[in-house]
Amino acid sequence: MPAHILVIDDEPDIRELLSDILSDEGYAVGTAANAAAGRSQREAQTWDLVLLDIWMPDTDGLTLLREWKEGGRLDVPVVMMSGHGTIETAVEATRLGAYDFIEKPISLAKLLITIERAIEAQRLRSDNQALRLALSPAAAPLGDSTAMRTLRSQLERLAQHDAPVLLRGEAGTGKETLARWMHQLGPRCDQPFVTVAAGAIAEERAAATLFGEESEQGAVAGLLEHAESGTLYLDEVAELSAELQLRLSSVLERREILRVGARQPIPLRARIIAASAKDLDEEVASGRLREALFYQLNVLPVSVPALRERPDDLPLQAQSLLENFAQRDRLPLRQLSLGAQTRLKAHLWPGNLRELRGLMQRLLVLGGETEIGALELDHALSGTRTSPVNPVAGSGLQIDLNQPLREARDQFERTYLLHWLDESEGSVGKLAKAAGMERTHLYRKLRDLGIDLRGARDN
Repeated sequence: MPAHILVIDDEPDIRELLSDILSDEGYAVGTAANAAAGRSQREAQTWDLVLLDIWMPDTDGLTLLREWKEGGRLDVPVVMMSGHGTIETAVEATRLGAYDFIEKPISLAKLLITIERAIEAQRLRSDNQALRLALSPAAAPLGDSTAMRTLRSQLERLAQHDAPVLLRGEAGTGKETLARWMHQLGPRCDQPFVTVAAGAIAEERAAATLFGEESEQGAVAGLLEHAESGTLYLDEVAELSAELQLRLSSVLERREILRVGARQPIPLRARIIAASAKDLDEEVASGRLREALFYQLNVLPVSVPALRERPDDLPLQAQSLLENFAQRDRLPLRQLSLGAQTRLKAHLWPGNLRELRGLMQRLLVLGGETEIGALELDHALSGTRTSPVNPVAGSGLQIDLNQPLREARDQFERTYLLHWLDESEGSVGKLAKAAGMERTHLYRKLRDLGIDLRGARDN
C-alpha cells in the first residue's frame, strides 16, 4: 500500500504541483487549502507524512504544528515549507517537532529525499517500539493465593483457544496485562496485540477507526484489521455507541469486517479478548449494552479478583513493584518491614494494582531508610505528612501541637501503636504485651484509630 501524504498549502498552484509530482512517485496524496481543512483531513484518515506551509491566511503552519504537539497528535513526520523562512523560523519549527524545513521554491530532489527519509525514520520508530514490546513481555500474574493460582490456571487453558474471552473485574486489577499474558502464551504470540479503548475513540471517527475506511484517496485499515491474526483487546465495550455495538456484533457474527464506504468485506482473523469493570448484566438490562454483543463476548468469562480479596499476595506484589521501579528509575531498593506488610494487608485498595503501583513508587522516590516501616506506610496511605511538625523534647517523637488535645492524643496513640506493630513484626500478641493492653481492648483501640489488623498474626 502506498504511503499517504497530506499537503497543506494556501497556494493552489503549489498544491496541484506537489500533488502531481508525488502521485507520479507512487504516493497517495491529499490536499488542504488552509489549517481548518488540514485539521479535517487529518481526522478523516491516517497519514504517513504531512507537508505543511508556514504562511497561511487563517492559521499559520507553526500554530497548527504547536496545536498538534500540545494535543498529542504529532504522531507522523511533518515537513514545513516556506518561501519567507528565516533561521529563527526553522529553529522554532524543529523545536515544535517538525522533521525538517524546506524553502520555496522547492527543490524536487531535496523534497523527495526528505520525504523518503522521514517515512523510513517513522517506520523504524514503529518497528523499534514493537520490538521493545516483544522484548518486554507481560509478566505472569503474581501471587500464591488460591484465587491467583486458579486465575493463572484458567488463563493458561484459555490461551490455547480462539473463542472470545471476557475479563470482568474492578478498575485497576490489571486486566489488560492479563490479556497480554494470555496472548503471549497462545499460538498467536508472534502476531500483533492491539488495544481498543472504547471510551477514548472520538465519536465522529469511531466507525472508521474501528473498521477502516475506503475513499477516493485510498483504503485505510481500522484497528480490527491492524490486529491481523493476533489479539484484539476490547476495553469497556459498553461505552461504544448503539450503532457501533450493532456493527461490531455483525462483525463477530459473520467474522467479516466491512470498511466504511466499502462493498467487499475483509475476513476477521483476530482473537477477541474483552474486558470491563462495569456490571455488564446491569448494562444489558438498562439497554446501554446490546444483549447479542454481550453473549458474543461472554463465551469464556473470567472473574479477576480485587486486591483486597487476596491480601496474602500483597507483600510479594508490593516488593516486586519496588524492585521494578528501583531498577527502572535507578533508585535505592527498599524493603517492607513485617509491620508494613501487615498494614498493606489491612488496606482495602479501592484502586487495586493501580493504587499499589503509585504507592510503591512514591515510597521509593520520597523515602530514606532502607526499610519501610508501618508508620511510614500508614502516612503514605493516608496522604499525611511523614514528619509531624513539633518534636516532643527528649523523646524523638514528633506531634502537631497546633491541633486540639483529642486529635493530638489520637496522633500519639496511632504513632505509638504503629511503631510497636513494626517492632512486633506483625504479631498482635507481642503488640499487646509491649503496649500493656488486653487484646480485646487493643483491638477496640486499633479500630477506633482506623488501624485494621486484617492479616496480622495473633501469636
